[in-house]
Amino acid sequence: MSATPDAAEQPVRSASLVVVVLAFAGITVSLTQTVVIPLVPMLPRALGASASDTAWAVTATLLAGAVATPVMGRLGDMFGKRRMLLICTGSLVAGSAVCALSGALPLLVVGRVLQGLAAGVIALGISIMRDEVPAERLPGATALMSASLGVGGALGLPAAAFLAERTDWHVLFWASAGMGALTTLLVLVLVPESAVRSGGRFDPVGAVGLSIGLLSLLLVVSKGADWGWGSATTLGLVIIAVVVLGAWARWELRVEHPLVDLRTTVRRQVLLTNIASVMFGFAMFAQSLVFPQVLQLPTATGYGLGRSLLVVGLVMAPSGLVMMAMSPVSARISKTRGPKVTLMVGAVVVAAGYGLGVVLLSAIWQLVLVSCVIGAGIGLSYGAMPALIMSAVPRSETAAANSLNTLMRSVGTSTSSAVSGAVLAQLTISFAGRAVPSHGGFQVIMGIACTAALVALAIAAFLPDRDAPLGGAVRPPLRAAR
Repeated sequence: MSATPDAAEQPVRSASLVVVVLAFAGITVSLTQTVVIPLVPMLPRALGASASDTAWAVTATLLAGAVATPVMGRLGDMFGKRRMLLICTGSLVAGSAVCALSGALPLLVVGRVLQGLAAGVIALGISIMRDEVPAERLPGATALMSASLGVGGALGLPAAAFLAERTDWHVLFWASAGMGALTTLLVLVLVPESAVRSGGRFDPVGAVGLSIGLLSLLLVVSKGADWGWGSATTLGLVIIAVVVLGAWARWELRVEHPLVDLRTTVRRQVLLTNIASVMFGFAMFAQSLVFPQVLQLPTATGYGLGRSLLVVGLVMAPSGLVMMAMSPVSARISKTRGPKVTLMVGAVVVAAGYGLGVVLLSAIWQLVLVSCVIGAGIGLSYGAMPALIMSAVPRSETAAANSLNTLMRSVGTSTSSAVSGAVLAQLTISFAGRAVPSHGGFQVIMGIACTAALVALAIAAFLPDRDAPLGGAVRPPLRAAR
């Protein structure tokens, strides 16, 4: 008689392992993106290049991730999400190894591009969960997967800063390669391949068109301030982005098997969720641009706290833990009231956090408090977004739809970086013979982020009141991983 309960518990244990492995994969990818931040000040000296050139070590990963995310999502729907997930983690390992072996900027940028190709892990992981996790556990699982992006970034910064101060910088990338290899092994052993496929043919024209359009747009957003917003390069890229994305949209509406199903994308629930995601991406990243500078500016400025990068990481780390802690809360609210309510509550909490940040910027405990409040709101909101997307798209298009939503968050973070950089470049004081951001400039950024969260709240208010059931695993038991 005891065999029956054991057999019933086996799929539950298997599903739990799948969720843990996929969340670990998300944390690993986020850690890899964060690991370069402590290195930015030392790279010009280490590589014999200018600061503007070494900034490509960050920009290259962003651009590669933007291109890879929708492509990997579509390929996952067509040929297998686990297969594409393994390609992503394999690219992460290869890119980390290339960075670890690099001694010059070009090779480092190549490695960072390969690392950026792993950005599709989050969307693929959420899509695998939809196929493999029982329906009653799916909201919590997807909320945890979404939170892993913030958790990895928050925990990775202090760890990377600690290693950067005490070891050769190449060690950081060897550590990334090791975590990537472990992730790949865990996926191979514990994550099954989904039986849900969309079929059809891949759309190479759509992939190239979207890549060119996105690269042009994101280059304008991320480098426009350096090049000059009125420069020929910036204006030329704007024209290319508008023309190419317009032509791409027409192509996607006409082709039989599009890379992105725009007819699904313009459904009210999907469209509004994606627009809100841009706002949340903007708001999430603003604190990452303000707090490190406030913490590291000299105390002689009157508002800087004169702390090391390691302290910066330790101050930011609790917000990641709060994001993870809010995952079950997000799932519970979504289950009882619907993900629309969860998204709106998250927006209110984020706005409240940035509202506090306008006046609480003068002590470490204040920054920890503000970052934790913002992290709580982001944890609630990011858990709701996949639920809103998945309840509005066919199961066979889950990966592509989640990938587009992830891309919208990236557009938000890129825009946040550009806007914040422009504001802080204008609102400065003179200190020790150089211009540094003023206290008022930091307050303006916090106010803008608060406004972005309120805009997301207004957008979310127009979502349908309740969503259709997400649906869990395609089959009751999980198959053994192949």
